[in-house]
Amino acid sequence: QPLVETMAFTLDLAEKQVVTVGGERPHLTPTEWAIVEALARHPGRLVTQRQLLQQVWGPQYEHETNYLRVHLAAIRKKLEPEPGRPRYFVTEPGIGYRFVPDGE
Repeated sequence: QPLVETMAFTLDLAEKQVVTVGGERPHLTPTEWAIVEALARHPGRLVTQRQLLQQVWGPQYEHETNYLRVHLAAIRKKLEPEPGRPRYFVTEPGIGYRFVPDGE
């Protein structure tokens, strides 16, 4: 699906943009967008750190988990209603991340 809607924002995967419920269009860097898109294409499913690193940066970066922490923090600041309590971009400690469109 090209549109992924949550209660806080809508992802337009075809146009590579985000619109919040307030009509704002937060700027995501190309790397942030690649992470968001990788997670949004598998809603509710766990995407491992290794899968994300390989998909976004390439196979030589599969152990650079600190990259994911930094970028997910930035994504959460831009998209999560409460970045300190993420509802949409959920961490599965030591394993990976999950995009939860219904925020539960």
